[in-house]
Amino acid sequence: METMVRPPRTGMEAFELMPEGTLCQLINDTLVMSPASTPNHQRVLSLIYSRILNEVEAKNLGTVLFSPLDVYINDKNVFQPDLAFIATEREAIINWDKGVMGAPDLVIEILSKGNKKYDLNEKKQTYEQSGVKEYWVVDPKTKWCEGFVLQNNQFVSLGESTGVLHIKMFNLEIAF
Repeated sequence: METMVRPPRTGMEAFELMPEGTLCQLINDTLVMSPASTPNHQRVLSLIYSRILNEVEAKNLGTVLFSPLDVYINDKNVFQPDLAFIATEREAIINWDKGVMGAPDLVIEILSKGNKKYDLNEKKQTYEQSGVKEYWVVDPKTKWCEGFVLQNNQFVSLGESTGVLHIKMFNLEIAF
């Protein structure tokens, strides 16, 4: 951890002072802390991650990463999505010592009590504006999920479902 001779002046400067592993995101230049995820959250994430990882590795499509992982979207937003996929041709945005330095191709957020409003509103809007190609939100309690694909710089809903994600970019169905 660095020592600063002056207090941080921006949200990004404050974020950069956090110790590695801190469950903190920078959302619209505001630090947002989160508790650790629940076992149910982890169970759903591990099911989705393993299915996507198998698909990506079998076809050598890119890199799949999971939280906690810092994704630097811009100078006011650093998110920790539950799952991020970066296609092979865009893997240069991965700084292996720091995080992902730009918008992933696919982001999946598993909702929890503390992050629901951010994942469905501010983060969704920022992902859309930054060029995330496909975005999914999943409620591990109710098994509700909804996916969005980027078309003409706007997210278009892929529809809602219960207990099944239909990842368009991989033509992959994942039951959870």
